[in-house]
Amino acid sequence: MASLLTALAATGTGPASGAPVPESAASGLPAPGTATSGLPLASYTPDVRAVGGSLAGTALLGLVPLPVFFVLLMVVRRSAFQAALGALVTALLVGILGMGMPVRLGLLSASQGLLNGLFPIMLIVVAALWFYELTVVSGRFEDLRRCFNAVGRGDLRIQAMLIAFCFGGLPEALAGSGAPVAITAAMLMALGLPKLKSAITVLVANTAPVAFGAMAIPVTTAGNLTGIPPEDIAAVIGRQRPLLALFVPLLLLTLVDGRRGLRQLWPVAVVVGLVFAVAQYWCSAHFAYELTDVVASLAGFAAGVLMLRRWQPRTPDDQRSQVEAERLPARRVTLAVLPYVLAIAIFAVAKIHVGGFDMPDILSVATLKWEWPGLYGEILTPDGKPSTSAVYSLEVLANPGTLLIISGILVTLVYSLVKDKDQYPMSAALSVRTAGRTLVTLRGAIATVVTVLMLSYVMNQSGQTVAIGTWLAAAGGAFAFLSPILGWLGTAVTGSDTSANALFATLQQTAGHQAGIDPTLLIGANSSGGVVGKLVSPQNLTIAATAVEEPGSERVLLRKVAKYSLAMLLVLCVLVYLQSTAVLSWMLP
Repeated sequence: MASLLTALAATGTGPASGAPVPESAASGLPAPGTATSGLPLASYTPDVRAVGGSLAGTALLGLVPLPVFFVLLMVVRRSAFQAALGALVTALLVGILGMGMPVRLGLLSASQGLLNGLFPIMLIVVAALWFYELTVVSGRFEDLRRCFNAVGRGDLRIQAMLIAFCFGGLPEALAGSGAPVAITAAMLMALGLPKLKSAITVLVANTAPVAFGAMAIPVTTAGNLTGIPPEDIAAVIGRQRPLLALFVPLLLLTLVDGRRGLRQLWPVAVVVGLVFAVAQYWCSAHFAYELTDVVASLAGFAAGVLMLRRWQPRTPDDQRSQVEAERLPARRVTLAVLPYVLAIAIFAVAKIHVGGFDMPDILSVATLKWEWPGLYGEILTPDGKPSTSAVYSLEVLANPGTLLIISGILVTLVYSLVKDKDQYPMSAALSVRTAGRTLVTLRGAIATVVTVLMLSYVMNQSGQTVAIGTWLAAAGGAFAFLSPILGWLGTAVTGSDTSANALFATLQQTAGHQAGIDPTLLIGANSSGGVVGKLVSPQNLTIAATAVEEPGSERVLLRKVAKYSLAMLLVLCVLVYLQSTAVLSWMLP
C-alpha cells in the first residue's frame, strides 16, 4: 500500500485549482499538471479538462462527492458526520485518481481545511452559543423572553418572525458564520416553539441577510478579487435579494402555523418584510453597504413594533407564548438586552474607519498568516505562481469569535457587579463552567463542520469545484440563468457566501465578458445564489440541529428546507436572466 501511495504521489499530474479564485478556469488555460523533478513533492497546476480532455467529464466527476453526501445522509440514513466523512473520502479519491492530485497534497489540503474549520468557523459558533448561554444561566434570558412576549403581544408566531427574521439579522450582520442560526434557534426553542420547527424557521429566515453578513464581507471579497467597486456589486445585490426578503416573513408564518398563521397575521408580515426590503435596497445602494443588514434588521423590527401598537392580532390558544406576562421595570429590561447592545457596540467599534483612525487596520496587526507547510508552492496557478489558497490566515483580534468572547467577558463582569446577584447569579467561575459545557455540547457539531471544511478544501484545491463552475460558464448567453447556481453550489459546499464569491467571482466576471453579459450582474447573482445555498449547507444544518438540542436531525432538516432553497434558487435564476435582457434590465443601477 505504501508503495502504491508513493507511486500515485510521484505520477500525480493534473489539474487542480489551488486558488479560491478560479482564474485558471476563467481564462480557459489548459495548464496540465506535471510532476516537477527534483522536488520532494510533485507540483500541481489546474486543469479543468483532466478527464480525457473533457470539461464536461471533469465537471461531472467533480460533482460526485456532493450526491455521495446527500445519499449517505438521506437514503442510507447515516449521521451528518459519517456522510461528510464519506464525501471527504470520495473527494480525495476523485482528486487523486481522477484529477491527478498527488496523495500528499490531497491530505495536506484536508489538513488545512481541518484547521480552518476549527479556527475561525467553530470558534465563532462556540463563542456565539456561550454568549447566549450566559444570559440563560444568569436568569436574564427570562426577562428577555418577557420583553419579546410584550413586543409580540403574546403571539408566538409574531415573536418567531421578529426574532428569526429581524433580531437574527443583527448577529448575521456582525458575525455571520452560523452565529445567528445558533443564537436565534435556541431563543425560539426557549420561547416554546418546537425544537425542529425552531431550527427550520431560523434556517429559512437566515436567507434574508446573508449576502451582507459579517459587515458585507462577501461583497467586499468579490470586489477585491474582480476589481469592480464593491459598492457597484452591493447595488446589484440590493436589486435582487430584497425581492425575496419581502416574502420571507410570510413564509415564516406559514412554517410556524400553516395557512391559519398566514391568514391571521399577513398584515404585520407584509409591513415587516416591506420595510426590511426597502431598507436593504436603500442602504446597499445609497448609504454604507457594510451596514445594510444592521439598518434593514432594525428598520424591520421597529416597523413591526409600531404596527403592533395599533393593530391587535388574533391569537389562538395554542399559539400563545409560553411566557408568563409581567411588567418589568426599566432596570431589568436594560440588563436583559444589555448583552446584545454590548455585542453590537463592540462589533461596531471594531469596524470604525473614520478619517485617519482605522480600527480594522489596528486589529489586523494580530493577524496570523502562514504558508501551509508542504502545500504552499506545490499547488500552482497556470502561470506557475504559488496558489494563495495554500496560505492560512486567522484574524486573532478582528475575528467575530474573539469579539463575541470579549462581549461575553464584559457581560460576565457587569452581571457579577450588579446588586441582585441572588436572583440573577453570575461569576467568573460560572462563566467558565458554561463555556466548558458549551464546548462539550458542540463536540459533535465541531467534528461534522470540520469534516465539511476538509471536504471543501479538497474539492477546491484539487480543481473539482472550479471544473464545475467552468463547465456551467460555457453556456454563453444562457449563463445568466445558471449564474446563481454557482453561488448556490459554492455556499452549499463551503457553508460560506464569502467562500462562494472567492471561488467564483472572477469566473463570473470572465464569463460575463465572453457572453456579453454585465459582469457586475453575474457577480451579484453569485452572492445572491449563495444565500439560498446556505439553507442546505451541511455546516449550517449541523449548527441548527445542535442549537435546538437535536443532534443527528440534519436529514430531517434537509428534507424540510431543501424545497425552499430550490424554489428560491429558481426564482433568482429567472430574475437574473430577465435582468440580463431588456425585460428587467431597467432594474439595474
